[in-house]
Amino acid sequence: MNSVPTDSLGFLLHDAARLMRRRFEDRGQQFGLSTAQWRLLVHLVREGAAAQARIAELLEIEPISVSRLVDRMEQAGWVERCPDPADRRVRIVHPTAQALAAFNEVRLMAGEVYEIAQQGLAAEERAVLIEALKAIVHNLSETDAAGPQIFPLRKEA
Repeated sequence: MNSVPTDSLGFLLHDAARLMRRRFEDRGQQFGLSTAQWRLLVHLVREGAAAQARIAELLEIEPISVSRLVDRMEQAGWVERCPDPADRRVRIVHPTAQALAAFNEVRLMAGEVYEIAQQGLAAEERAVLIEALKAIVHNLSETDAAGPQIFPLRKEA
């Protein structure tokens, strides 16, 4: 019986992301933000207000899921929806003053989680890890103009 290796890139990336999300969720409870809500808030603070369709693209989730996510965040006072002056069918999502005030505090908490995740790694190893992950993201990005690159497997001699 063949066993699936759990030390492969895919398993390790998935497990690391899952464990970081769990740690963030545990620590983020004091703010009342889930990981998905935090990601939405980060995009709004970085890019400014956005239509829900754009948020769906950024978070890579279905528009109906964004609608529910924004509903919960609006009820909690994190975001507000405003009509788009150019298209009255579109609602633009804005971070509230509450969200902007809490943003730096939540970002510091997230930084603590990232620090815990990287314990035991030297500065050089951390830099290599970040560059390697950037390369993986770039290589797999759908927006890469060259498209996906497929390389033949090396044959052992």
